[in-house]
Amino acid sequence: MSKKHPIVAVTGSSGAGTSTVKRAFEHIFLREKINPVIIEGDSFHRYNRAEMKEAMKKAADSGNNHFSHFGPEANLFDKIEDLFKTYGKTGGGKKRYYIHSDEEAAEHNARLGTKLKPGEFTPWEDIPKGTDLMFYEGLHGLAADDKVDVSKHVDLGVGVVPIVNLEWIQKIFRDNAERGYSAEVIVDTILRRMPDYVNYITPQFSRTDINFQRVPTVDTSNPFIARDIPTPDESMVVIRFRDPKKFGVDFPYLLNMIHNSFMSRRNTIVVPGGKMGLAMEIILAPIIGEMVAKRG
Repeated sequence: MSKKHPIVAVTGSSGAGTSTVKRAFEHIFLREKINPVIIEGDSFHRYNRAEMKEAMKKAADSGNNHFSHFGPEANLFDKIEDLFKTYGKTGGGKKRYYIHSDEEAAEHNARLGTKLKPGEFTPWEDIPKGTDLMFYEGLHGLAADDKVDVSKHVDLGVGVVPIVNLEWIQKIFRDNAERGYSAEVIVDTILRRMPDYVNYITPQFSRTDINFQRVPTVDTSNPFIARDIPTPDESMVVIRFRDPKKFGVDFPYLLNMIHNSFMSRRNTIVVPGGKMGLAMEIILAPIIGEMVAKRG
C-alpha cells in the first residue's frame, strides 16, 4: 500500500456491473480534477482470443473442463502484483490493452502504428508520469493464490457483487445481445467457470474495503428463463464496509443524504437500487479526495 502513489481496485466477475462503479469513479476524477492511470483487468489475461480458444481445447482434450478466464492458468497474477508494487513505490510501471472491438483497434493502431485486430493485445508501454493514482477495474484486483497476493498492494478495494442469480441473468442477456451467444453456450460457460469463480473470484470480496451488492426485489429464482433484467428500481443495494473506521464512514450523514436508506448491520447500509450511482459518489468521493490529499 502506498500513500504517495495510491491504488484503487474495483473487482467483480463478468456481468457483475463493474462498469457502473467505473462511471462513478470517472465522475469523481473529473469533478476533483484527479489524473488517474486506468488499468483494465482484461489486459492481464495470459492469452489473446485465438490462443485462449486453443488453450481451452487443449485443456478439454486432457480432461479439464473447467479452464477459464477466472483462474490463474489463464491470467498473469504475477504481473498484476508486480505492476501494483512498482506503481506504489515509483508511480511507474508497464501497461497494455486488450482490444475488444474494431473501434478500439482503430484507435490503438492509429496511436501505435500497428495493425492489431480485436482479440489481440497492444504492446506493453510505460505508464505516463505524474498520475495521481492507479485505478484498476476487472476480475482480479484483489486476487491471491499460493504464489501471489495482489490485494496487499491495494489502498482501496471495491467489490461489485450482485447476488449470483442476478449476475447470471445480466451475463446471459449481455452475451446474447452483444456477442450473439445462445443460452446453452452461456450456461456452459457459467458451469465451466464455476470452480474458478468459487476459488478465485468470490474470496476477493472478503479482502475488499467496500462491497456493493445488488439484490433484486423480484423473483430471479430461475435465472436461465428470465425474460428481462430486473431494473434498478426493482432492487436494493447492500453496501458493506469491512472497517468503517478506516475511512471514517459517517452513517448518519449517509442515511440523511440517501432517501429511503437504512442500516441493516453496524457496518452495512442498504439503499434503493436507483440510488446506487449516487451512493457510490457520496461514499467514494471523500475517500478518494483524502487519499490524493495525503500524497503531498
